[in-house]
Amino acid sequence: MKLLVTEAWRSLGANLSTTFAATMTVLIGMFLLGLFIALGTWTVSWSNHVKSELQIRVQLADSITLQQRNDLARSLQQNPLVKQGSGGFKYVSKEQAYQTMKQRYPDLVNPQTLTSNPFPAEFDVTPNKAENLDKLYNELTHPKPAGVTTVIDGKQVSHRILRVAHVIELVFVLATIVLVVASVLLIANTIRLSIFSRRREIEVMKLVGATNWFVRGPFMLEGLLCGLAGSLLAVFFLVLGKAVALPAILGHVSNNDGVHALSFPLNALLLLGAGLALGAIGSGWTIRRFLQI
Repeated sequence: MKLLVTEAWRSLGANLSTTFAATMTVLIGMFLLGLFIALGTWTVSWSNHVKSELQIRVQLADSITLQQRNDLARSLQQNPLVKQGSGGFKYVSKEQAYQTMKQRYPDLVNPQTLTSNPFPAEFDVTPNKAENLDKLYNELTHPKPAGVTTVIDGKQVSHRILRVAHVIELVFVLATIVLVVASVLLIANTIRLSIFSRRREIEVMKLVGATNWFVRGPFMLEGLLCGLAGSLLAVFFLVLGKAVALPAILGHVSNNDGVHALSFPLNALLLLGAGLALGAIGSGWTIRRFLQI
């Protein structure tokens, strides 16, 4: 172990240019990865929040009886496509509908322009999954329950929201994979320079009987140290950006309690783990071809 650490530390000091290049490569890669994880998880959280607010409005006739309304509420409660719990459906009376529209459009909805309440009572129904919106709509319209006049699901808006949400999730996954692969390749190519300058030393070690892991150990430790240093610097710059830039950005984006990014401590731990892994994998993978003696 002492020899392993000594060799790795000697290599880092003897090849300051490649050490600096490898560390900066990890720094850039981990900084971009951390930034992308924060933005990506916030965006995915926002899309999930928007999907959770998709609802079907079941408007009731003024002549609906109490029995018909209770039967409809019971069927909604038992429907497996409706979200379970208190948020599954909500009854909105005519008076509540009037007050809601009055708050939204005070210039149009007031006693001077409306002499009576034209807004129907309704059930606001939330599907268990946004993707089941069409299925639930079909069940509520074929056939239409007694006492129901109109079922509104906003197909055009809901389908657009679902498409955008799916694209966001796909882009997040693909971009993360591309960024991780690119970081591994950059680190491997940078460490390759250090290994190439010592290829004769590696050949001699192999010829006198050194095992592959004995030769590989110092280089993997070198990669670990570069990965750790780059990740720590990336976390430092992310903390700096979080303190300086985030307050200015929050004023221009949604501040909903249901929308949030991955917690910063967890993000930092992921970056440290990723930096260590990328450093070790990059150096271990690069040295393979030099072990073929």
